[in-house]
Amino acid sequence: MGRANAMFNDNVMKLGLFAPNCRGALAITTVPESWDASWEHNLRLARLCDEAGIEFILPIARWKGYGGASRFEEDTLETMTWATGLLAGTERLCVFATVHAPLIHPIVAAKQMVTIDHISRGRFGLNLVCGWNQDEFEMFGHEQREHDERYVYGQEWLDVVRLIWRSEERVEFDGRYFHLKDLIGRPPPYDGEPILVNAGFSPAGRSFAQRNCDFLFTSLVDLESAKADVDGVNEAAAAMGRDIGVLAAVLVVCRPTEAEAREYLHHYSIEHGDWEAADRLMAGMGMHGQSFPPGHYERFRERFTAGHGSYPLVGTPDQIADELERIARTGMAGLAFGMVNFLDEMPYFCQEVLPRLEAKGLRRPVTQLAGA
Repeated sequence: MGRANAMFNDNVMKLGLFAPNCRGALAITTVPESWDASWEHNLRLARLCDEAGIEFILPIARWKGYGGASRFEEDTLETMTWATGLLAGTERLCVFATVHAPLIHPIVAAKQMVTIDHISRGRFGLNLVCGWNQDEFEMFGHEQREHDERYVYGQEWLDVVRLIWRSEERVEFDGRYFHLKDLIGRPPPYDGEPILVNAGFSPAGRSFAQRNCDFLFTSLVDLESAKADVDGVNEAAAAMGRDIGVLAAVLVVCRPTEAEAREYLHHYSIEHGDWEAADRLMAGMGMHGQSFPPGHYERFRERFTAGHGSYPLVGTPDQIADELERIARTGMAGLAFGMVNFLDEMPYFCQEVLPRLEAKGLRRPVTQLAGA
């Protein structure tokens, strides 16, 4: 584990932001204030998070987008180079890059990630994706493997990366997909290997994360099922002699009154929801992804325009803090937020919700965290 990484601090509930590198982030809406994923906005946002003690930013690696009136996720920043810039401009924040294993050679990726890790002094994280988006694979001219076989390939890809990171002498790798000679890739990572996250709901995805990762990113459908889900992940990892945390995505609409919050949710996600783009996203995820449990797409269709299918946190600062406390009781280690406009909404969240979480013992003030 990288000791310098904020994901290893002692806050009970880790907090992060999801997809600010993408146009619209998680909200599939045509409102004019929808997130503009410019570099300037991303850098301002990262520095705001850094000052507030937010642990991480997690991007979506998107190559094509979903069209519609909102042009949802069509304008995006590539995550390796984006992470490098944000890490160079911050001091405490963990920034992930999201890497599609089938689309980049592991020798190249290993060297890129070590370079970023040294630039950031151990604050880099890898979100490894084994593949799902058929439209994008077709754009690259790649044939996608059968679902479970993607994780066989992903395991071999990761094994090559780790072999390079851990070897001081030239080594060979002879597997099903990679046959490599004279592997070497000095220097090693900065302070322990970069933190590793993988998203998975399917049995193959869960097994991969439990074998390899520091955190599993999963879907939070409801609090009733969340505890059993987290317990199951932890028990399976413990049986392998490993400790793993569970993360999930939530959409946040925090306002001074509940009525204001719910009115704005309805305004951007229902009255101005981009249903064409949302339906295209849901169709692709349902056919190729297995990112959510069966029936989620149909039952929670409105969650997709609101926040890419994420669990809704909607209400006053007190209500948001109380709901975060309930989520923490399920054993979730952290959450990645989606908002309509991060720069408009995060200052209020930091000012009003963070102190309430500190009062509940879920987080410590930033001045008390290591490295602050």
